[in-house]
Amino acid sequence: MANRGGRHARNEDSENTINYVQCDGLAVMKMIKHCHEESSNMDLAQGALLGLVVDKCLEITNCFPFPKSGDETMDEEMYQLTVMRRLRRVNVDHLHVGWYQSSDVGNSLSLALLESQYHYQTSIEESVVVVYDTQKSSRGFLCLKAYRLTPQAIQMYKDGDFTPEAFRTLKVGYESLFAEIPIVIKNSPLTNIMMSELNELLPEDKGHNFLDLGTASVLENHMRSLIERVDELYQEAVRYNKYQQVVFKQDTEKHRALAKLAAENAVRTSKGEPTVSEEEVIKQFRPLPVPARLTATITSGQINTHAQHIAQFCSQSLAKLFITESLQNAKETKEIK
Repeated sequence: MANRGGRHARNEDSENTINYVQCDGLAVMKMIKHCHEESSNMDLAQGALLGLVVDKCLEITNCFPFPKSGDETMDEEMYQLTVMRRLRRVNVDHLHVGWYQSSDVGNSLSLALLESQYHYQTSIEESVVVVYDTQKSSRGFLCLKAYRLTPQAIQMYKDGDFTPEAFRTLKVGYESLFAEIPIVIKNSPLTNIMMSELNELLPEDKGHNFLDLGTASVLENHMRSLIERVDELYQEAVRYNKYQQVVFKQDTEKHRALAKLAAENAVRTSKGEPTVSEEEVIKQFRPLPVPARLTATITSGQINTHAQHIAQFCSQSLAKLFITESLQNAKETKEIK
């Protein structure tokens, strides 16, 4: 997945040149269909986005799925080139503008996603990644989000330095790894007319099940994922604390050795003997490798995403409960009269 955007050769600065993403309804339906089909098999759905850039708007007009990674006989790059070549023959937008993938309970932010989007965005400047949450959408909340890497995150990944000092210098945190781009779904006038006619053809007792109060499963899965991410972050914190303790112990031993050497050099000087250089002592204490903080940063971003999803989902669910309570009270009052 990481090298799927590597065939495009653009060495331009990867800045946020896209203000919003406009996605055709047909492309959205294709993504939703593919993601739900793969989610039934517990697989990760991924695909390519096709379209064009108009001023500051990225228009997504079509998409197609990537072949499954288990098929070793399939050449992914040749497959994509063949699909885009055939789309071009039938006068369909064939420009590669990004990729999409499915997500389960908001578990989208990962090292693989960061690496893949880095390769895409450094080769296709305007590329985005669209993430579709299958479980949340199945409960009546369409969750379709578009992301781009920030310039600081691209520079950090380009340097390959994930130490705390590098994060501090570039001012990179979990909140500045990805920038969310507003996404708008657009349908043609003919599609809107057809949807209006289909809505009128629906019976009154169908097509209006909007007050689904079964939110416990979604919240439970969000909380489970949140607990797992917090445990992972705790383990990363324990590793970093152990590193700091080892560094402190080494520094203490080095200062003790230097103090001892200074005392011995003073004795040697009084006896007229040559002194020993401090570099001989410093060479005995090799600098310890600093643990990378990229995993902890990604985990923190995932925790933040889960917290936002839980807050949004709870607020919408509470609104449904209050509306249902009002309807129930009105119904009981009417029955009493």
